[in-house]
Amino acid sequence: MNIVAANGYTRDLEALAARLPRPAAILVVSAHWLTQGTAVGADERNLTIYDFFGFPDELYEKKYPAPGSPAVAARVRALTSGRAVPVERGLDHAAWAPLIRMYPAADVPVLELSLDVSAPAAAHYALGRSLAPLRDEGVLIVGSGNIVHNLGIIDWHDDAPVAAWAAEFDAWVAECAAERRHDDLIGYLDHPLGRKAAPTADHYLPLLYTLAVQDEDEDVLTVHEGIQNGTVSMRCLQVGG
Repeated sequence: MNIVAANGYTRDLEALAARLPRPAAILVVSAHWLTQGTAVGADERNLTIYDFFGFPDELYEKKYPAPGSPAVAARVRALTSGRAVPVERGLDHAAWAPLIRMYPAADVPVLELSLDVSAPAAAHYALGRSLAPLRDEGVLIVGSGNIVHNLGIIDWHDDAPVAAWAAEFDAWVAECAAERRHDDLIGYLDHPLGRKAAPTADHYLPLLYTLAVQDEDEDVLTVHEGIQNGTVSMRCLQVGG
């Protein structure tokens, strides 16, 4: 519902985009594209994928016809030594839900990177490291997921109280990111709350890609902090200025 809602999260996304230099392209590591091996979107023109159901019609009327970038997809394939295979797929809501708030004109080329479900967290971090040169080429790398994402115990009420355990894990991740404790974040399942906060890895792993491209002299800043529906962290982190 953040696609159409007006709240602190959506306003902070809009403010973030206004502060950032306009990107040449946007690469979104998607919590909603799970594959055997790694794929990268290579569409000339992206279709809008509605990978959700049971929501108001207003959401399905939204479109995000951003251009793709086969050239950047080819660059991703080269940087990953061929591991990221270009395919045509379109944009799922891990990409277009935040981008419709950040770049509503849909005039910046967008492509997605999938998550290899067979790879451990350390391999995802290493793959992210290989993408670091894209930053110098004007590509904005976005990891789109949720630090805490346990739909099995979500409270669907908008005014649901924040679960203490969810706030604790979310704060721990923010602290680790600020202190550059990447090894701790790669080993998140060793945290007592890791498996409860991220019972599946899909929503957590995109974070590792963004931290993997952090330079030695860069900080990690929180640009939004909050938990929706009791257990879904909407924290947004920015690497560098």
